Amino acid sequence: MTLSALTAISPVDGRYRSKTDQLGNYFSEAALIRYRIQVEVEYFIALAELPLKQLEGLSEEHKAALRELYKNFSLADAERVKEIESVTNHDVKAIEYLIKEKMDTLGLEAYKEFVHFGLTSQDINNTSIPLSLKEGLKGVIYPAIEELIDRLEGFAEEWKSVPMLARTHGQPASPTHLGKEFLVFVERLDKQYRQLCAINAPAKFGGATGNFNAHNAAYPEIDWVEFANDFVDNTLGLSRSQYTTQIEHYDNLAATFDAMKRINTILMDLA
Repeated sequence: MTLSALTAISPVDGRYRSKTDQLGNYFSEAALIRYRIQVEVEYFIALAELPLKQLEGLSEEHKAALRELYKNFSLADAERVKEIESVTNHDVKAIEYLIKEKMDTLGLEAYKEFVHFGLTSQDINNTSIPLSLKEGLKGVIYPAIEELIDRLEGFAEEWKSVPMLARTHGQPASPTHLGKEFLVFVERLDKQYRQLCAINAPAKFGGATGNFNAHNAAYPEIDWVEFANDFVDNTLGLSRSQYTTQIEHYDNLAATFDAMKRINTILMDLA
């Protein structure tokens, strides 16, 4: 069955697709594939900037060509990843193989075994997903909340002198102004929005069990913790968790979703 708004099994991708379409740029499977490619490519480039003789000769032109893999990512690329995954039965491994295919066409086959060097899948997932969430919030969610607060502030100003009946305990009480009651929601939303914005985007990056075992075994002279901190914090713009298992803690993800949930609860109250 061909996917359309009428054949989708979820209202999010069906009836309400027009309202959620922008989110597909961040939270669809194709978007996740693109973010995974971005992390793998940037990690490979970061490795090439270390004193590793196996990666000597990788030029700035080569790096730019590699970055085009995610900057000019297409649906055909996503479909190729799914074809590879049908053989590997592993989603992140399929990303690695796609990049290696692309490197063959770019004349970079001599370097391709350093793609995904020393990593476990969660090093890619636990950076790609926080990155997609961070950019999705910034690109779609934050502007929507800001616009809503601005509209409510406008109503509060417009209706600041409009009297209305107020209640306590469900019973008529001393009167109020309609504008003031809108300011109640402005204040509530503003506080929760500021709390949401203050939560940093966490990421895990440290090998199979978070200790850089493979990295240290191969290149013990390199400070891999310093490397990872710089890569995650400065290259990806995330916040690297220092002590982890194979996966990220997810505590800050939970905090982000809780903040969004509180905002939605306020909106239900407003409605």
